[in-house]
Amino acid sequence: MLLRRFTMRVIHISPSYSRSLVSSSIAEGLGAEEITGKNMTAIFATISVIAYITASFVLMGRLFDKQGPNKLLAMMLGTLGAVSHILFLTQSILVEPGQNMSITNVLSLVSCIIAVSMLVSATLLPNILLLPAVFGFAALGIVAAWLIPVSYIMQIDLQPSLLVHITLSLFAYGTLVMAFLYAIQMSFITYKLKHKGVGLLHSSLPPLMLVEQILFKLIVVGTILLLVSLATGFIFLDNMFSAQYAHKTVFSLGALGLYAVLLVGQKVWGWRGRQVVMLTVSGVVLLTLAYFGSRFVREILL
Repeated sequence: MLLRRFTMRVIHISPSYSRSLVSSSIAEGLGAEEITGKNMTAIFATISVIAYITASFVLMGRLFDKQGPNKLLAMMLGTLGAVSHILFLTQSILVEPGQNMSITNVLSLVSCIIAVSMLVSATLLPNILLLPAVFGFAALGIVAAWLIPVSYIMQIDLQPSLLVHITLSLFAYGTLVMAFLYAIQMSFITYKLKHKGVGLLHSSLPPLMLVEQILFKLIVVGTILLLVSLATGFIFLDNMFSAQYAHKTVFSLGALGLYAVLLVGQKVWGWRGRQVVMLTVSGVVLLTLAYFGSRFVREILL
């Protein structure tokens, strides 16, 4: 009789007890998954930063030597850094509610686009002088996205038109930042030619005319991408001059105007040298203010 009562009590309480066990198991599973995700993010970030910094030191060690740096080792380290960077961004941006497009994640994404583009083009274009700066910028982007806890959740997958606009904007900005780097490289080579003359011909630096040609090609491509991205914004977004988008629109249009003037000046009046560098730098500054200015104040300072 006692055994029967005990069995009935067990049968009576077992459903609630089972539910509590299931709930606790799910909670533990979600907690473990979150911890594992954070650990993987930290691992990818660490590998990428170490690889980028090591590649930068490998390149800078013999950058101005006649034989040049160990390019193969630097490319291998840079590729490792870029792959880890992509995996880090996957963990950081693709979150459960949507996509975390915070200012630090976007900055890290732009730096990854630039790093991958420069690595892919390294066999064809003279960019060894620029790679240490590119890798350093990418490492800083990872550290910022990893250590600064800001969040800006979007539902980009539910808005294909917004995805097109953001993609074009990011690639336009990345291309024009690369043009800015080539403008700095052109200015540096010009300075070295004026002060060292023929001695520079025996270094590993690329020819000035080749750097200038690449610079203008990048400006043309970046300007076209910027124009198309603005056009998609006016077409797909409700109001590009609303309080949320006004500053971005004004600064982006200003940058577009500067790049248009630069291309016309180079084609019609043969602009070169300091004029090209100043306008290129000014255009990047305007775009940086457009893409990151107000978001920096809103997400970091406030």
